[in-house]
Formats: sequence, structure tokens, C-alpha cells
Amino acid sequence: MASLTEQDYDSATPALQQEMNLARRACWSSRKTSKECPLNGAIEINGTTARHRHRHRIELVETKNNEQPPMRTTCCCTSNQRSRWMPLGGLNRRMLVLCAIFCLLAGTTLARPNTRASVGAASTADGAEGAVTQGNLAETTAETAVGHDATTPPLKVPRVESLEEMTALEMKADADDGGGHQEIKRYPLSQVDFGHVKTPFIIGVWILSASIAKIGFHMTPKLHLIFPESCLLIVVGVAIGVVLYFCTDVAVSPLTPNTFFFYMLPPIILDAGYFMPNRLFFDNLGTILLMAVVGTIFNIATIGGALYACGLTGIYGETETPGLMDIFLFTSLISAVDPVAVLAVFEEIHVNEILYIVVFGESLLNDAVTVVMYHMMEGYTTIGLDNVIPQDIFSGCGSFFIVALGGTAIGVIWGFLTGLVTRFTDHVRVIEPIFIFVMAYLAYLNAEIFHMSGILAITFCGITMKNYVESNISQKSHTTVKYALKMLSSSAETIIFMFLGVATVNNMHVWNTWFVILTITFCSVFRVLGVILLTAIANRFRLHKLSAVDQFVMSYGGLRGAVAFALVLLVDENVVKQKNMFVTTTIAVIYFTVFLQGITIKPLVSILNVKRANKRKPTMNERIHERFMDHLMAGIEDIVGKTGNYNVRDKFKRFDNRFIRPLIIRDLKEVHELHLLDHIPMQNYEKHLNRNKPKPTDRRTTTTIYLRRLYEGDAEA
Repeated sequence: MASLTEQDYDSATPALQQEMNLARRACWSSRKTSKECPLNGAIEINGTTARHRHRHRIELVETKNNEQPPMRTTCCCTSNQRSRWMPLGGLNRRMLVLCAIFCLLAGTTLARPNTRASVGAASTADGAEGAVTQGNLAETTAETAVGHDATTPPLKVPRVESLEEMTALEMKADADDGGGHQEIKRYPLSQVDFGHVKTPFIIGVWILSASIAKIGFHMTPKLHLIFPESCLLIVVGVAIGVVLYFCTDVAVSPLTPNTFFFYMLPPIILDAGYFMPNRLFFDNLGTILLMAVVGTIFNIATIGGALYACGLTGIYGETETPGLMDIFLFTSLISAVDPVAVLAVFEEIHVNEILYIVVFGESLLNDAVTVVMYHMMEGYTTIGLDNVIPQDIFSGCGSFFIVALGGTAIGVIWGFLTGLVTRFTDHVRVIEPIFIFVMAYLAYLNAEIFHMSGILAITFCGITMKNYVESNISQKSHTTVKYALKMLSSSAETIIFMFLGVATVNNMHVWNTWFVILTITFCSVFRVLGVILLTAIANRFRLHKLSAVDQFVMSYGGLRGAVAFALVLLVDENVVKQKNMFVTTTIAVIYFTVFLQGITIKPLVSILNVKRANKRKPTMNERIHERFMDHLMAGIEDIVGKTGNYNVRDKFKRFDNRFIRPLIIRDLKEVHELHLLDHIPMQNYEKHLNRNKPKPTDRRTTTTIYLRRLYEGDAEA
């Protein structure tokens, strides 16, 4: 019978190759007892798999006890040698199977070694233990045989107890290589994959729960009269956090610093800046800057010094006493009044406009001081107190002006650009609100790029664009902007307070009773002292003095909120070892101010008979007299040679009307002065007049009565 060629061997059936593999493994298993084998110990696998078809070179390493290190033997046979053991017929095939079974039984009966195999590398054992050749070496693929180096770990092949088990392993290997039949996965009728949307779904459920809780809160007859809405949202967040912590394995931390500063805070500040009463803000700008800048620095210095002095006595404990720079880093973020908390509480108690604008303006403008002091103390902590030089101190002081003035300038520039863009949107009215939202947000991000005050940038962007955008956009766009901003700010405020409650429930808190108590005490005491001292200075230059009741409300309204919590999460634990204690103390201060002061401020305002805000709009007569007094006071200041608020306002309006407004506003001739006050274009007045067109005889009388009722709020707009 003619011998088979190498090509014929490659085309052998899988069943024939399986029998050859069984015989080969049987020879290897019996090598310890019998030195002779039908295959003479030299085997070359020249087969094909489902993936590769290569000529394999298998190197077998054999070690025995008490012998020299193993020698590497290359097993390779030529086509002539292969023809001697290649099965050529049914008899030879049966003889080969019987020989394999006999050799396997003899090898396993006389000696069953605990072997290890290595493909292409020597396998060594510990000290006294030796390694023998593996009896059941798995079939090597082209990927493990070609390109194998000495660093590859040895392959561990499971032991085979019987021929049937060996056959099952071979069939499994053939199936893995594509030789067997794989189960085809059919297209399902429906699928459930909650893990894919778990995090956003849970956040959506939280927001829905908070909204439903707000509905129930306002439907309760007396509950909303006692508790602020922010307290309810924190309680709902704590309840959800407890359920998630103890009942599920969901670990979501939504109130991260980036989430808060980039997505939650900008809508709230834009809403406050866009609808801020500009006249009140600039009339009280001196008092606001005095409280925001000097007051914040005073609180940081006094609270930090008092906490550090108490720490020198060892009252916090030996291991939990922070250093000087760590204390001032903490006080720089806990001393500032929070704008989100102030808005949430002061909009419910409806105090008068001057008191509201002073406290809220302070919470907005102290962001520059907070940012500068926080980064300054963080840098000094990283450098080390002993390594701080005078240059670092002067750089920190100079950075305050860069952060504050730079953020303000960026906001004003983006406000002018927004007004300029809306000049050309008369044919695409539907996208007018997009420019207001997006460009204000870009002003915030632009300030953050240069590490300036993003809050100041978006605040002054809203103040600036309001004076010009309202003259270019339509009435429908104005309504869309108004209610969209209110919706976004209310939703962001809801999410902030609820997530603040969720983030409270964790196992990372470090409670230090004395540190918490002293921090709350010093924040309250030095807030009162700072307000009394600074209002005494401000009243010397104010026409309308701040009374003692106003000073009490200003002191009691110094609330802390999510801004402090987001800043304390940014502290590097590797630099500040007491970070967890600072986080716990910050949460305690927030809860104290929001719950205790927020709940009690409304009845105190009623008891002290604080002047409330007037909801009605000023009449036409009041506006005319107000404008007349502005011109009169500006003329008097010009005559006496004094530059005051009226003179500065008059000069800016002249410059604005001459240079800025003709460049930004589209139809300047059609814009009436009343449009800037009521935010209603003159075209709408004409539409209402033409819709209810009176008789020619009484046209003038009817028009005058209609306009008067419209300004007084008695007619439908």
C-alpha cells in the first residue's frame, strides 16, 4: 500500500486525527514505565484547525526526580517517518486503538504521576519536588506553538481519569475550535436590560419623587406655612439615601463638584441675574460690595483664628487637630453666604426689595472672595506654611482683582454679544431663546477656563443682555425665556437639595462633636458681629439707613448651602488628612442654617414686623416722577460738582443711547421708553389698539384710558 503524502495527512478526517491524538497521549503516559512506543517518542502535528493551518513544532521537556535540569527535545518527524505509523486500514486502525488502551491502562496502573506541561518552555518545581511530563497534554493550537517565548506561563491541563473522559475533553476542544456544533441564539421577542439605564432611571425617579413631594407639600394646609421647601427636599433626599444604602447595592453619587458647578448652579444664577432689579442692585452696590468682600474676609479670619486657637488646647483630640492652613482652607468655604439657600428661603418670606437685594447681592458677589481664598489656602497647604514666601501672598491678593474683574468683564462682553446676535433673529424667532441660554452658559464656562468667577460672569451677562435682548426678541420669545429659566432654576434647586440629602447617607463620616459645635457657634456669632460693624460703616454713606431689624434679618439670613458642600468635596484627602471631618462638619452647618434658621426666620419676620415686598407694578405717574427726579438729581450733582449715583447713571445712559444701542438694537426708532420698563414691544400696543379700534370721535380718550389701565394692570396684556 502506498504511503500517504503530507498533503494527504493534512486532509485527514477529524475522527482519524482524534484516534491519533489518543494513541500519542497513551505513549506519553506510559513513557515512565516503557521506553518504547509505536511512535518512537517523536511526533509532529501537521494538522489543520478551524482557525489556523501551520506546521507545528512541539518541544517536550521531561524532568525526573534527583536528576539534572530537564533537557529540551524537539519532536519532529518527516513524511517518511509519518508513513510508518499512519493508519492505513481498518486492521491497523483497530490495532492502534488496542495498543493505545493497553498502554494507557499499564501507565495508569503502575504509576500515575502528578505532571505539569509546558509548551515551548521548561517547567521547574520547588526545591525537592520534581516535575514529570504531563500525561494528558492538550492539543496545541497554532497561536500557542508559533511565537511562544520563555516568559509565557505553563499551561495547566486538567487530569484525565479514563479514556471516556479523555474523549469528552477532545470533543470539547474540537467544539471550541469550531469543529463541533454551536447553539444558535435566536432573536428574542422582548428583552429586559435594567443595568443599561440604571443610573439615569434612578435619578429620574428621584426627581419625580421630589416633584410629587413638592405637590403634596403645597397641598398640605399648614405644612408649607411652617417649613421651607428646601427642608422638605433635604428630608426626601435623606429618606431615599437611607433606602438606597440599606436596601440596595446601588452606589450613585450624583452631587459631585463637577455636576454641581457645571450643570446645577448656572441655571439658578442666570435666572437671578436676568430678572434682577438692576436699579436696586446698582443703587446698593456699595453696601453689597462691603458685605461681600470685607465681610467674607472678616468671617474667614475670625472663624479660622478662633477654631485654630481652640485646637491648640487639644479639645479636638490628638489625632484630629487640623493645622493652621487646613483650618483656613475649611473656613474659606464655610464662611461665605450661599446664593442657592438664600434664594430658596428669601423668596418665600417676601422681605422688602432693599433687604433682599443686599443679602442676595452679597451671596452672589462673595463668590469671587470665596474662590480666591479657597484656591489660595489650597495652594498654601500644598506648598507648606514654612515654604510660603511674600511673593505667594502678593500673588494671592492680586488674584482677587483678576478673578473678580475678569469674571465681570467676561460676563459683560458675552452680554453685548448676545444682544448683537439677537439683532439679526427677526426672521428666525423660534431660536431666539437658544442664544440667551447658550451664550450665558458659555460666559460661565469661559470664566471657568481662566479660573475666574463663573458666578460673576453669568450674573453680569444676564444683567447686560437684559437691557438689549428684550428690545430685539419677540413677546413670545420673552415669555419662553421667562418660564424656561424659572423651570430650569426651580428644577436645579430641587435636585441640589434632594441630592444633598442623598449624599448625606454614607459611611465616610468622621464626627467630632467639639469641632462641629464650635464651628456652628463661631459662624453665627461672627456673622452677627460682622453685620453690625459693616452696616454701621455703610449707614454713614446711605440715604436710606439699614435699621436694627434689617441688620437682624441680614445676620439671621446668612445661610450656607450646596456651594460649601461642593467645595469641601474638592479637598484633596492626601493633602488634608481631616477631609472627612470637614465634610461632616459642613453638612452639619448646612443642616443647622437651612433647618433651624430657615424654619424660624419666617415667624421672626412676622413678629418683628419687617417691611414686606410690594408686588404691584409702579404706575405711569410713579415712573414719570421717578425719571424726572433722576434728571433733577443728576443736574444738582453736576452743579455742586459732586459725582454721585445719579450723575454716573445719567452719563452712562447718554453714552449708551449714543453708541451702544444703535449698534445692538435692531429698530431703535420704534422702541419706546416704556418698552424697557415693562418688557413689552410697542408693536403689541398697536395690535391691542387696532383689535379694539374705537370710534373716530373718542379715539384719543379711549387710547389714553386703555394705556393707563394697561400700565396699572387692570387690562389684559
